[in-house]
Amino acid sequence: MNNFSLNNSLVKSKLKTGLLHLVILAFSILICSLIGCSSSKNNSHSTASSTENNKELTPVTLNEVAHSIFYAPQYTAIELGYFEEEGILLTLDTGFGADKTMTALISGNADIGFMGSEASIYTYKEGNEDFAINFAQLTQRAGNFLVSREQYDSFSWSQLKGSTVIGGRKGGMPEMVFEYILKKNGLTPQKDVTIIQNIDFGSTAAAFSSDT
Repeated sequence: MNNFSLNNSLVKSKLKTGLLHLVILAFSILICSLIGCSSSKNNSHSTASSTENNKELTPVTLNEVAHSIFYAPQYTAIELGYFEEEGILLTLDTGFGADKTMTALISGNADIGFMGSEASIYTYKEGNEDFAINFAQLTQRAGNFLVSREQYDSFSWSQLKGSTVIGGRKGGMPEMVFEYILKKNGLTPQKDVTIIQNIDFGSTAAAFSSDT
């Protein structure tokens, strides 16, 4: 009996110990669950806050000198949402000329001007204290083409001598590039080649098509 009693007491002791362990384990699981839920809620809140912050886009107005196929990468980036991914809500305007784009920039109607670097130089030389700063290069070459109403099997710049060409705005990058090429090929602008410079940039193609 004593042995049994002893064994019975041992069993009871072990049962009590086992129950105590179960209670402790259950309590631990409950605490972990509470912590897990709290952590999950915090993570959800953090994710929601992050998503909410991502939706807070900075509005930026970009005025481009012309709407051209040469700037296709920029339009692709807009359509694919790359600017939104960087937190930018982009508004794209077209100035149709570096002078007009610079005017939009200086007047505050544009945050960024996309144009030839010469416009910034002219503005600085005018003594404007709020002058523009060139901070990025988008193109490597001038996107100019020389077209003719007649077909030529071969072409040399000397063939332009005595002809009339619709050029760009005086002092503008397209016009300066054209005159540079003429001089490089032994032609003097407005002497060997007559250049029309009083046609608006956006109307040059139409003027050429109408036999100007």
